[in-house]
Amino acid sequence: MIKEFCAENYTHIPRAIAAGANRIELCDNLIVGGTTVSKGVMTAAADYCAEKHVPLMVIIRPRGGNFIYNDSELKIMETDIYEAKQLGVDGVVFGCLNEANQIDEEAMLILLEAAQGMQVTFHMAFDVMTKDDQFKAIDWLVKYDVDRILTHGGSATFPIEQHLEYIKDLMSYANNRITILPGGGITYENAESIGSFLNAKEVHGTQIVNLEFL
Repeated sequence: MIKEFCAENYTHIPRAIAAGANRIELCDNLIVGGTTVSKGVMTAAADYCAEKHVPLMVIIRPRGGNFIYNDSELKIMETDIYEAKQLGVDGVVFGCLNEANQIDEEAMLILLEAAQGMQVTFHMAFDVMTKDDQFKAIDWLVKYDVDRILTHGGSATFPIEQHLEYIKDLMSYANNRITILPGGGITYENAESIGSFLNAKEVHGTQIVNLEFL
């Protein structure tokens, strides 16, 4: 099972990999759900992860708040994707919604074109959608070869254990066409049991490995 460690900045990446993380998602400002790191941080992370043969995913998000982006913000995101690609980053993580909290197809296509050749994860903007729109979103993201969807399965105010049956429904609908990546409240203490319940190939979290004993 892939344990994707959500790293705020570069600081914990070496320890996380030493503790068993076998993929890194890199962001800044976790207090607002994650934003794009600086070029310097991205470079250091890309170099270290390449040296350790651990894939690196970088969040592309210019600010906290909602996932409705104007043209200037989209241009920033597009530029950051090209920058990440040039630095050798393996994948990018983003999600764009419209005013109805459905996929902003036009915005997504701009960013997907920039990300060609990289892995793409659609992030927890997915959890803002209605359940009906989530199933439609799975079909759309499959159509455009997105690799995975990061989801808590419901409101972040409830522990992920309360959403596991619904995540199972999402995985069943996805039917291996796209990876459903559970995250938010998965730790090194419950990762194995949650992974086993869901038959998940990948799990995600800021505490997915134990850094305390390193």
